[in-house]
Amino acid sequence: MPRPVLWLLIAAPTVLLIAFFTLMLTDSSPSVERRAGVRTSGEALVGGPFELVDQTGATVTEDNYAGKLMLIYFGYTYCPDVCPFSLQIMAAAMDQLSEDERARIQPMLITIDPERDTVEQMASYVSSPAFPDGLVGLTGTEEQIASVARAYRVVYQRAEDAGSGDYLMDHTSIIYLMDGEANFVDVFTSGVDPRDLASRLQDFLEENPG
Repeated sequence: MPRPVLWLLIAAPTVLLIAFFTLMLTDSSPSVERRAGVRTSGEALVGGPFELVDQTGATVTEDNYAGKLMLIYFGYTYCPDVCPFSLQIMAAAMDQLSEDERARIQPMLITIDPERDTVEQMASYVSSPAFPDGLVGLTGTEEQIASVARAYRVVYQRAEDAGSGDYLMDHTSIIYLMDGEANFVDVFTSGVDPRDLASRLQDFLEENPG
């Protein structure tokens, strides 16, 4: 299948997902004013329990991060551009927070390419100084990754490069914000302004002092 068609297949669900959040989260309850992403209110059916393996080789679930906001991005370590760019945006946003604010947030990369993203590969990748401090890299079996991707409404597909025999991964590129109980809070496009993302994080932390 031609790559433009593949990208259309991936981009369309991403646009629809943003529209889905906007419509689904618009109800009779008061809306929450915010500076980035979409306007949210009510409860979204996004997220859920997971069991994955972190970059140290430890098996973890959402309970390991209880009490912390989770800032989650689904991508892969061999991604040539959009994934590192999105993680750098997360880092730039986190850099604008105070030390106490940063301590309440757990940034995460969940791979959608578990075949290549082994524990060792994830450990090397998440240690990059360009990415958020304390970035956790999560991998697992194909089934585990498919399960958590479904829970977060993430679409991904392997795209073969006939010329080299290698492949890329076309995927939804969205940053998720989950609260300390792993409930959905907000969603951002991967190109969000770091200042807007930082402002939204600060707003939520102020409204929820823990």
